[in-house]
This record gives sequence, structure tokens and C-alpha cells, in this order.
Amino acid sequence: MANARRSEIHGHVSKGFEAVRDAFVDNFSHRSELGAACCVYRHGERVVDLWGGIRNKASSEPWQEDTMVIVHSATKGIAAMTLALAHSRGWLDYEERVCTYWPEFAQGGKETITVRQLLAHQAGLFAFDEPVDRDIVANLDRLAVVLARQPPAWKPGTRQSYHAISLGFYEGELLRRIDPLHRSLAQFFQEEIASPLGLDFYIRLPEEIPNSRLATIESPTALQMLLGFPIRLTLATLYPYSNMYRALIANPGAAICRDEQRVYARNLEVPSGGGVGTARAIARAYSVFATGGQELQLRPETLRLLMAPAIPAERGFYDECLKGEIQFSLGFCKPGSTSPFGHPGSFGHPGAGGSFGFADPQAEIGYAYVTNRMGTTLPFDPRDVALRAAMSSTES
Repeated sequence: MANARRSEIHGHVSKGFEAVRDAFVDNFSHRSELGAACCVYRHGERVVDLWGGIRNKASSEPWQEDTMVIVHSATKGIAAMTLALAHSRGWLDYEERVCTYWPEFAQGGKETITVRQLLAHQAGLFAFDEPVDRDIVANLDRLAVVLARQPPAWKPGTRQSYHAISLGFYEGELLRRIDPLHRSLAQFFQEEIASPLGLDFYIRLPEEIPNSRLATIESPTALQMLLGFPIRLTLATLYPYSNMYRALIANPGAAICRDEQRVYARNLEVPSGGGVGTARAIARAYSVFATGGQELQLRPETLRLLMAPAIPAERGFYDECLKGEIQFSLGFCKPGSTSPFGHPGSFGHPGAGGSFGFADPQAEIGYAYVTNRMGTTLPFDPRDVALRAAMSSTES
């Protein structure tokens, strides 16, 4: 079986990284992989670039070198990069109150929320009371009004609750306010990060990308979700009034990123979960952050803050949505006892189903794994864990 699958694997690994290729092959033969890609940069050099399997299960079309896939919440790490770049340009202070940049935000008890608290999921703004549909999301001015009116669920800074979809909308409006050109987050990312670095990644997928370049998602069955997710989280996703249901499944919910005819929604910005791209692009972006950020003219002070330990809410890192401890800082996920990755100064973000990307400045590594068969293990998928373990075994 492994030998048969091996012929479907494409790409290359540099000398010393053969174990990563072996783990990638094992994912297909032993971990039910469908289609996937993995890329690693070390010291600015691309040392792993692998892809293989099936792009579309219904048609059996293969995963190609330029196949792109939605990475769900791994998009959050890419969105956080845009605000880091704004910080480096002196437009943003992480310790400043959000309403300093966005006066209308100071409604309903939000006047003291800092940028740091918002980006650490400590603002209590994980869900919307007003209806938020596709038309609202597509109109950034209308969306901004809804965002500004939303009151926090509790006193900001006291608890952590994963802003599964909402965080990206708040980040987007904040960036529009501080950017001298008032660009949307997706436009800013495309012009200031993706284009200069040559990244095949979109936060706002354009019409001209053909369906043939997009991998279709294979969702887990109800039984797989029941057996895979922690029971408390499973129950929360079934209860319409739970924090998790309100944050991820309803109003507008993660499904807003899908499109039956076009695979993924076009010309729609969902910066917390709608990013579409290649593992190569994600790893390259993180590599730049891991090696000093010269290509983007990032200031050392910005990188120092990204590498610093996360600061907990008053009640700690327990997440009221995810029903467990996880650490967030400045829009990124940070290594912790329940979510280990890289060295302590690393930063990145996993995505529902298994995708993950991160920067490890100590090892100067940029890493990414993407897949179209969604797993049910949180926060990291066994396929990703196996690849990272193999990568770590090569470090000297």
C-alpha cells in the first residue's frame, strides 16, 4: 500500500529531510490522507516541498503543484501578519485601546478593550446578536456598523473565548481605520505581503481563479466527529445557544466560505477562516517572519513582541468556546502545554480539519501543512504532528 501511494507523492526534500517525506507518505498509507501538501523553509531556504493524493474525491483528479485549498482558521495567522506589518510601520500600538483608532467601537461597554485583548480572544466579542449574512459581510461599511454596536458577552479581559469567525472582521475594520489608504485586510495583504513575496494565497479569492486549481473539502462524518472531538466540545456544537455554536456555526458560520458552484466563495473576505492557498505560500510567509522580516521591512521590536509569551485573561487561558486551555497572542496561537509546536518563541495558527502554519524564529523555520480531508483532532491533527516530529528529528 505504501509503495503504491509513494508514486502519487511529488516534490522534493533536501538532504537530511527525508524523514519528512517518509511521514508524508505514511499519512496516505496509515492516516487516511486524501490530498495534501507540506512545505518547510529553513534559514530562508525551501528544504521540503511535497504534494500528492487527490484534489477532488468525486472526480479523482490529482493534487497538483499549484493546487490551493481553504485552510480555515490557519487564515488567522495570515491576517495577524497584516497587523504586525501595520505595527512595524508605526500605525498600530498593541497596547492602545481599539477605539483610539476606531471611535465608533466605543459602544456597549467596549471603550476599554485594547488591541492586545481583542487579538487574544479576550474581548468577549465571539458572536453577533444582530443578523450577519453574506450581504452584510460583503459590504464592509455595513459590517462595521454591526461590529461597533455589538456588546461584549462579559467584562473584556476577564475571560478567553475563541472568536472563531468574528475576530477577522474586527481585524479587517481596524486595519481599514489605520491604513492611510483605507484598504481592506485582504487588499492590504495582497498588495503588501502576497505580491512582494510571490505567494499563492488569497484572503479574498478572486473570480479568475479556476475551479481546477481548488481542492474540494472532504468533511468528516457525524460518527467521526462524535468519536474524534472531546465530548464537551461535541455537545457544544450541537447546542444552538452555546458559545461554540454561536461563534463558529451560526450567524454567519464557517459555511459562508463555501460555494457549491465555485468551490469557495469569491470576492468575500472572511479573514478568520476563508483563506485559500498553498502550503508553499504559507511556509514562505512564515519563513520571512522567522528570519527577521527584512523582505517586508519588519522592525525587530515587532518580531520581539510576536515571540513574547502570551498574556492570559484574568481567569487564565481556559477557553470558554474550545473547552480547554490554549494560548493566543497578537492574533497568533502560541506554544503551550496543550498545544506544543516549535520553540517557545514560535507563533502560528492551526485550522479546523488539520491545516497548520507557523514561524519558529529560534530555528529560523517556516512550516505549513494543508489538507482537504478534514480531521477531528484539536488543536493539531495527527498528520501534521507526524510531519513536525519528522522535521524536528532533522534539526541539529
